[in-house]
Amino acid sequence: MFGDFYKNVIELWLEVSPYLLLGMFIAGVLHVFLGSDFIKRHLGKHGLLSIVKATFFGVPLPVCSCGVIPLANSLKKDGANTPSVLAFLVSAPTTGIDSIMATFSLMGPLFAVFRPLAAFLSGVVVGLIDFVFTGKNDGQNFHAENRGKIEREKINLKLKGVIRYAFLEIPRDIGKWLLIGTVIGGSITAFIPGDFFAEYLVFPWDFFAAILIGVPLYVCATGSIPIAASLMLRGFSPGAALVFLIVGPATNAITLSFVRAKLGKRSFYVYLASIVFTAVLLGLLFNYIWRFLGEEPGVIMGHGKMLPAGVRIVSAVLLMAVIAPGFFKKRCKIENPDIEISVPDIHCGDCGRKIEKALFGLSGVEEVSVDINSKIVRIRGKVSPGIIENAIKKEGYHPKKNLDKP
Repeated sequence: MFGDFYKNVIELWLEVSPYLLLGMFIAGVLHVFLGSDFIKRHLGKHGLLSIVKATFFGVPLPVCSCGVIPLANSLKKDGANTPSVLAFLVSAPTTGIDSIMATFSLMGPLFAVFRPLAAFLSGVVVGLIDFVFTGKNDGQNFHAENRGKIEREKINLKLKGVIRYAFLEIPRDIGKWLLIGTVIGGSITAFIPGDFFAEYLVFPWDFFAAILIGVPLYVCATGSIPIAASLMLRGFSPGAALVFLIVGPATNAITLSFVRAKLGKRSFYVYLASIVFTAVLLGLLFNYIWRFLGEEPGVIMGHGKMLPAGVRIVSAVLLMAVIAPGFFKKRCKIENPDIEISVPDIHCGDCGRKIEKALFGLSGVEEVSVDINSKIVRIRGKVSPGIIENAIKKEGYHPKKNLDKP
């Protein structure tokens, strides 16, 4: 049985690696063109159109489930209305160009096409429902000074920058969750008998199970794929697997806490109920389409095995090589900092990099270190704690406590 487990994990890794590497490269290119400033300038007070824009921009972006939170918070501060922010919170972490490629490799072309479409529809529906039920159109035009800055800044596409984002920053954010998802997927396939869920969790219970698993689980769009694929192999209907792919990345506890605290109680309930409701409808539609196609296995079967074995093996090794550095935590190099600030909403490496980049641009800052585990930012240099806190807030985070050194 354990032999099957190792075999399944390795096979999943071999199948997803080539397509995921390609998707990460494309995501790096998109990142250069679709930076956060580009998005912000389109999400001011433009009524319902801003909801569609927010969803459209969110679909291809490779943003992890917690990395979307500071960006959404920044969008809100810069004038985006609440329905647009909710729409972006759904579409951005639910899919991305890297996860689309990985979906094709493990779950076939129908899922690869339908998943981004589902992310777009879910985002629009959530935004529209919030707009109707709360009546919020509370956005403002993007600050003029920021818009001018954007217009003056010309995007300089460099291969070095694309490679850095694609194969250094993205792997740090998704690597751990991809590996966890692959191990969970291999475990499901190895230890759960074939058609187990088809026998004990027939519709609608497989849909309920997908919701119960996906809502509290913290999982990124890419990490959810091997889990969903393995659940489907053990009897989940394709529609139930799609429900998990939608609710898993968009409704984790971190995102729900942000919505409740920053966007209000009513928007919180609208957000959660709308996602679940939309996911169920899209799952039912997906099952209908699959049956209409004659339940052809090829349309929901992964295509990773179609590539030559050599390509898959080399890609698997390369993928492991690029995500491996993310598992080794950097030790804090500042032993006697001048300032220590607690930032509770630091959740991943991307959070740390954003804060470090913002603080290094301040006059008087000599060294910066972000400890993700303790959620503490340490600074050495002659700079006011208030300036440090304001810089962190501008990135969408919320410093709670200043622990000045005597």
